[in-house]
Amino acid sequence: MVQDRRRSRRARKSDDVKNNLPLTNPGIPGGTYRPLRSEDITLIIDASYEILQRTGIQVLEGSCREVFRSAGCRIDDENDRVHIHASLIDQTLEIARSEILLAGLEDRHDLHLGDAGVYLGTGGSAVNVMHLDGQVRQSTLRDNYDIGRLCDQLENIHFYMRPVVSRDLETEDIGINSYYACQAATKKHVMSNEYVPENVWRVRELGNMISGGAESFERRPIFSSALGFTVSPLRFAMETIEILDEVIKHGIPVALSTAPQAGATSPAALAGTLAQMTAEQLSGFVYVNLLKPGFPVLMGCVPAQADLRTGAFTGGSAEFALLHAATAQIAQHLKLPLYNSSGIADSKTPDAQAGFEKGLTTATAALAGSNYIHHSAGFLDSLMTVSYEQFVIDNDFNGSVMRMVRGIEVNEETLSLDTIDTVCRGPGHFLGHEQTLRLMNSEYYYPETFNRKSRDEWQESGAHEIRDVARKRAQSILGNHYPQIIPPELDREIRKRFPIRLPETVMRSE
Repeated sequence: MVQDRRRSRRARKSDDVKNNLPLTNPGIPGGTYRPLRSEDITLIIDASYEILQRTGIQVLEGSCREVFRSAGCRIDDENDRVHIHASLIDQTLEIARSEILLAGLEDRHDLHLGDAGVYLGTGGSAVNVMHLDGQVRQSTLRDNYDIGRLCDQLENIHFYMRPVVSRDLETEDIGINSYYACQAATKKHVMSNEYVPENVWRVRELGNMISGGAESFERRPIFSSALGFTVSPLRFAMETIEILDEVIKHGIPVALSTAPQAGATSPAALAGTLAQMTAEQLSGFVYVNLLKPGFPVLMGCVPAQADLRTGAFTGGSAEFALLHAATAQIAQHLKLPLYNSSGIADSKTPDAQAGFEKGLTTATAALAGSNYIHHSAGFLDSLMTVSYEQFVIDNDFNGSVMRMVRGIEVNEETLSLDTIDTVCRGPGHFLGHEQTLRLMNSEYYYPETFNRKSRDEWQESGAHEIRDVARKRAQSILGNHYPQIIPPELDREIRKRFPIRLPETVMRSE
């Protein structure tokens, strides 16, 4: 009988043994953590359908509303509300893409989004920066370049979404410069946004130039956009819809972001927030697919909560973690690729509170199988501030989380029957066994910034805390890593065509 069980285990042994994969391989499938039962998911999605039919979504007069009218939606012109019928939602879900490629400049940085594959990266729109000297100042365009150089060397940050607002630029110049500064710093996929509808063409043209032409960008889009297309509860942000129309026209993949706050701009009941948010998302998917069926669009769910004692936004809570894990389940049920969030610490410095908040929210989102998890690195102060040190620390958090997502490989080899028998019969021990030496770098993740020395060893080596270690590594990268992503001749063409504000001298070590 023992032999029969061993033969059964052999039959189940995968040809693609995880021990042969990189330890924290991007795109590893999650989905083991499931806060919602299957029937809960169905109830939430059914409720979102009812919300769109009964309450509808506010869409002010204009071409957007007429798109819905032409599709047969019931329009309440007096109250500016569009009521979307269930059959149109069903038709949309039939044609919406279930998988999307967001490409890097090298294949190893490609993001294959869909199902439960997990990628972790930076986020966007901080207005302050905590630099390595500990001082907090306003964010600038150069920060997007310098943080990009840093993240280019951090292997557990899988994509680069513009982390800060370039507060030193005029609005009309922010979009093109953000994309340029980010892509000049890293070969990873770049996501940002444009603030002026008339300037969206510049983003696509820049993408064409860097990727090698329009067909190349179409096949392997190196840029994508994130747009907060709704104002919760249930209202299209018409100024953003104008940008969305141009993004679709120019073929730039887009994440449709909705960010309700439970207790403030959505119900205090978390299930109600999920239902409202799903309704907002479905309205966006209907609109985009009416304009261009099968367009590459991500379900962009960034639910948060208000601290009901003060009304303040909070992103480091257990409720935030639950909401984002639940959105992963909803997206997988709908077969839509997902953009959501983690790592939004409310702490103001890289301290124990930040570590707790980031570990809690990043682990749950990843284990639930969220696809494109932004904000997972660098953020503090409830999205207001990024810290150079924190990017390095979060790289280790992300590596540990991806090790958890990878899970435990169970097969005849890893059950270790021969190893146990050999060690127990002696002589020898597990620490010196051949299997231990062979698996030490494929079974275990070793954080670079975390301290695992004895207290005596730690004190003798200088008693450096995690911030000290992270600061030293960040200084080393920033002092030495100036990647030449854009060839000089192409860079000159780009600067002739667009108002690039990042000086050429910044982009080399001198």
